[in-house]
Formats: sequence, structure tokens, C-alpha cells
Amino acid sequence: MSTRVLGMGGHQSARMLKDEWLTPPEILESLGPFDLDPCSPINRPWDTAKKHLTVRDNGLKSEWKGRVWLNPPYGRETAEWLHKLSDHGNGIALIFARTETEMFFDHVWNKADALLFFKGRLYFHHVNGNRAKANAGAPSVLIAYGPNNVQALENVNHLGMFVKLK
Repeated sequence: MSTRVLGMGGHQSARMLKDEWLTPPEILESLGPFDLDPCSPINRPWDTAKKHLTVRDNGLKSEWKGRVWLNPPYGRETAEWLHKLSDHGNGIALIFARTETEMFFDHVWNKADALLFFKGRLYFHHVNGNRAKANAGAPSVLIAYGPNNVQALENVNHLGMFVKLK
């Protein structure tokens, strides 16, 4: 039986022992307040939004309202989460910058409003709040859906390369 937790983004590695990783808090703070995090861990060291849905709530099946922060489970499920966010139309997602994938073409290139590709690789945090010793192992990107989220990415363009899509 798998002990896999679907509450947060799992960052893929051949040596991965877990798949629950937290967004660096300084990134969240720089993007402004969010109304909903549908992929929140059950126990978290800091809030990511006003309302948190965990694996117990099944955020993918729940109704989303307001501005959404999305650090989805990485892997096959990521496309489902991005599909829901693009349909919702108001939020920012953080995923690996796998720009050549079908998922990226289906849910990012053809639907998102803007992107911010980070300079360097992110260091995610454990659910106890400690920063991981190693970086994520792949480049990351923030994906904006909706005009207010485009502006949020423009405001943090010092973190990387901002690309407006629409």
C-alpha cells in the first residue's frame, strides 16, 4: 500500500522518499493574498490562503472560489489540477517548467495569461517548515490565469523571466 500524500506538489526524483513539499514562504508573500489553496497539507507551518483544502477534502472535486494558489501534486495528476485552474480562471500555479509536454501545451501555452520562469532552481520546504537541503532538481514556473495574477507575476519579475502570453 502506498503512503503517498496528494496534498502538495511532489517533486520528482529517483531518490524521492515523499511527495509533499511546500512553496517557499517568501514566494507566496510576494504574490499577495490568496482565497483558496486546494492542495494544502493537513499540517502546515504557514498559511498559503484564507481557506485550505487538504487531501481529506479532495480539492480537485471541491468548488473553488476566489483567487487560487495551486502547488499541485506533481506527475500525472498535475494536468487535472491545471485544467481545473484554467477553467476557474483566477489563480497562480507553481509547477516544473516542462514546457515541451502535452500537459504544458494543453493547459499552459493555450490557456494561461502569463508565466514567470524562476532564475535557478527553487528550494522547497518540508511540512515542518524546514528548507530542503537540495534544490527541486528541475526548473520551476509560476503560471497566471486572470489579469490580477498577470499583474502579480509582473510585480515579482525580479525573480526570473516574465512572459505575457495574452
